[in-house]
Amino acid sequence: MPRPPSFVRHILQSLCALLCVFVCHVPAAFAEKADRDKPINFQGDSLGGNTDTKISDLIGNVVITQGTLTIHADRIQFHQNPDNSVSATAIGNPVSFREKRDGSDDYYEGFAQRIVYDGTKRIVELFDRALLKRTGDELRSNYILYNAETNVYKAEGRPDSKPPSVGEAPLGSRVRGVFLPQPKDGKDAKDSKESKNAPQKSNDPVPLKPDTSLKPEAAK
Repeated sequence: MPRPPSFVRHILQSLCALLCVFVCHVPAAFAEKADRDKPINFQGDSLGGNTDTKISDLIGNVVITQGTLTIHADRIQFHQNPDNSVSATAIGNPVSFREKRDGSDDYYEGFAQRIVYDGTKRIVELFDRALLKRTGDELRSNYILYNAETNVYKAEGRPDSKPPSVGEAPLGSRVRGVFLPQPKDGKDAKDSKESKNAPQKSNDPVPLKPDTSLKPEAAK
């Protein structure tokens, strides 16, 4: 069989190289969406549930993990969605929630008295003394909604559900937060990176983005 002309071979080799680059980079960009392909691991002091509905109720020192997703609580009612993601309503003092961001090395974390997570939509809602953290940025309120799919958030001031602990300031109907300064272009950015001994990456985190189009759950 005759060999194809050299220019055809060159085009085919280039296409193969591009395909290899694409295949190698796609898993990294969508690694955290692949959490739903991982097993759902759970543990607690007691468990009750229904094998048909896949709804389970864990009580006592509860931990649920799926890939990079981790939830700690006193009590969690959770179920396995058709796409194998997990949805959960967690209660604790506080509940803690942690998951890795898509295409980045950083995590977002949430703390509240009650957390509701929709694994299919990747939306987490935090109720009562809520704290949302990501790479130094912090947002505090009695209600926070965060969409991990679009990286947008919504916070609302709501009355405190109970008096704050000793030494803890009440949140009340106020929203509070802090965003770290963004690196400047040029020499300042380089000096800032070097001072922290952190190499610059193309996937450096971007600020949280507010979006008023999100519809939160009605206050309970």
